[in-house]
Amino acid sequence: MAGLAAALALTIEKIEILIDPTYVPSCSLNPVISCGSVMTTEQASAFGFPNSLIGIVAFTVVLVTGVLSVAGVQLPRWYWSGLAIGSLLGAVFVHWLIFQSLYRIGALCPYCMVVWSVTIPLLVVSASIALRPLGSHRWARILYQWRWSLVVFWFVALVLAILERFWDYWITLV
Repeated sequence: MAGLAAALALTIEKIEILIDPTYVPSCSLNPVISCGSVMTTEQASAFGFPNSLIGIVAFTVVLVTGVLSVAGVQLPRWYWSGLAIGSLLGAVFVHWLIFQSLYRIGALCPYCMVVWSVTIPLLVVSASIALRPLGSHRWARILYQWRWSLVVFWFVALVLAILERFWDYWITLV
């Protein structure tokens, strides 16, 4: 839900900017935390349309999958494999966007960071379900046992990258 809400908010903010180029998005708080700085770049429309539209579609699929699972619907293995592959592609794209945000654009978009934050756990969950039939393989068991540790490691690495990149700004706030 958080990813879908963030994608919807980004889309609404993007529409507002298109309507009124002087519009300041609600998520533009300071020089570093600034959605407007991110949303007006080429990277924000990597495929020729706003990236948030990809998020709306992808997170809707995830939401429907969750509802079906809670309702007890047994989804076929190919579905989970497809979701895991889609999540992997999403994670690769998100990491490219993280790099762009940190080292090319030089600003952070809070809504984008919500999307970043849900993408890795989504990949871990979908991959663990898709790989469940391979549980007898040693690497699959190890990956499954360490899945949440990997998520924590990823979050720590991301926070450290953000702190390092914008350290000069953060220390001015103290």
